[in-house]
Amino acid sequence: MFGFININKQTGITSHKIISLLRSITGIKQIGHGGTLDPLASGVLPVAIGKAAKLIDFLPEDKSYKAGIYLGKVSDTFDIEGEVKETGYRKITKNEVISALEQFRGEIVQIPPIYSAVHYNGKRLYELAREGKIPDDIPARKVNIYKNEIIDFDYENQILKLEINCSKGTYIRSIVNDIGSLLKSGGVMYELIRTKSSGMCIENSITIDNETTREQIQSSIINPVELIDMPKLETNENIYKKIITGNKFKNTTPYIGNVLLTKNNSIVAYATADSEYIQPKKVLI
Repeated sequence: MFGFININKQTGITSHKIISLLRSITGIKQIGHGGTLDPLASGVLPVAIGKAAKLIDFLPEDKSYKAGIYLGKVSDTFDIEGEVKETGYRKITKNEVISALEQFRGEIVQIPPIYSAVHYNGKRLYELAREGKIPDDIPARKVNIYKNEIIDFDYENQILKLEINCSKGTYIRSIVNDIGSLLKSGGVMYELIRTKSSGMCIENSITIDNETTREQIQSSIINPVELIDMPKLETNENIYKKIITGNKFKNTTPYIGNVLLTKNNSIVAYATADSEYIQPKKVLI
């Protein structure tokens, strides 16, 4: 098997569990995913099968989410899986939310949650949190928020639902916490659904469980050619022989930079091209 699978991860299980299940079903060990989802979250989990794992970094990076938020609460994990406390603050109006959201669009700076898998001095942040060692100098990161809009707002119960389109590496939990801080009410995420990731949409995803068969997985594999936005060069037999031995060949194309090399519309390698030659970097057969 070679390619990508658009998995709809269920709430309550880890991304690692999905990979373990796929390995058990397919018998293939080389399986990886593009972007972890917390157990609380559900939705699109892009999965690479076989040598397609070497192509994960070339997938589109933008992601889309639907987030459910309780206002008037705070949590050490920024979601309902942590220690949740009521703030006792007054009820926030929809207009106040609309005004606050303006601060969370475009390029913003955010600090990852302490309960996250970000590395800090050789350890994961969540490992330090469990040891009670909370760093006060977690490096901030710049991310891009392309869309941050209200889907629904329940004033009486202070429940807010947002649609967020963002760049890779964005922590929605941090946005929720920061919005709550700006409103002075607190905000805790109770639901997160990833609706789009790596060019894959939730509408076309599949759910797997212990009853899923190898044949069902096979039939759901997506050809990487359909997802990766990179120049593609269909090769003839002579060039193909050079590719599989890692040898460069004359560049007769207008392409400069990264190039996918295909045969019969299947990727055999990715390469870098300059004005003279195309040099295979990773052979995928």
